[in-house]
Amino acid sequence: MTVVEELPLVVGVDGSEPSLRAVEWAADEAALRGTPLRLVHASLWERYEGISPAGALAEPSEQVMAEDIVEAAARRARGRQPEVKVSSEVLPEEPEYALVRESRDAGLLVLGSRGRHGLTEALLGSVSLTVAAHAHCPVIVLRGDQDTRGGGAGRHGRILLGVGDRREAVRFALREAELRGAELAAVRAWWCPPYETTDLPLLAGAPARAHEQAAAERLAEALGEAPEGLTLRRRTVEGHARQVLSAASRDADLLVVGARRKSGHRGLPLGRTVHDALHHSACPVAVVPEWV
Repeated sequence: MTVVEELPLVVGVDGSEPSLRAVEWAADEAALRGTPLRLVHASLWERYEGISPAGALAEPSEQVMAEDIVEAAARRARGRQPEVKVSSEVLPEEPEYALVRESRDAGLLVLGSRGRHGLTEALLGSVSLTVAAHAHCPVIVLRGDQDTRGGGAGRHGRILLGVGDRREAVRFALREAELRGAELAAVRAWWCPPYETTDLPLLAGAPARAHEQAAAERLAEALGEAPEGLTLRRRTVEGHARQVLSAASRDADLLVVGARRKSGHRGLPLGRTVHDALHHSACPVAVVPEWV
């Protein structure tokens, strides 16, 4: 009988404190799922220092630093979750390319949002943004100041799902809530364009009610696969999705959003809602790809 090993949970590490907190969060997640943890550091040290000639007595200093980074991350992971199987690798290439390639053979990819170059609080690191836009598996991005207590229901005991038109995101959120024993708060935003309003007293509010009803129907349709026993809270909220989700994320442990992927598309396939969620969410964000 052939035993198929679970796909690993991959973490991109760069030696920064945010990336080490991401390692801790990922170690908890790997323990929760019973999957191995793979730590990856991508560095172009070969380009800048050259490959050591045969018989050289010392390794290039950048290579030594890269190996120190993954060793420190591995110690952090094992200290957090001793039972989790941890492996690591240093890859001599651009981080964006390395991590997107790693996502092909990963069940989940976890990143910290700020690297060693000290980006401002409001901005997301370019590596995290690029990987979230092109990865082949779900990507979870933690902002630098976010709680790293993964594994289990979390501090709020709530998964937040932004319900759009991406079914894979819904399925992912349902699995996460069930796995953690957490409540799933599913939100569908709606708004009524100004040109649809009317000054006629008998018709006042009718366009808005129609949009709200449509949102409620889409929400019910999207959650039709919810398993019995799952604590589920449905909400339709007036407003733009990016603002609604940002406000709701304050009381959640994970925000799940979907991102459409198009084969051969070379741009950044992140919509405005996903882009804003990555920049402004108060909790970690899971970007779930759906290929079309």
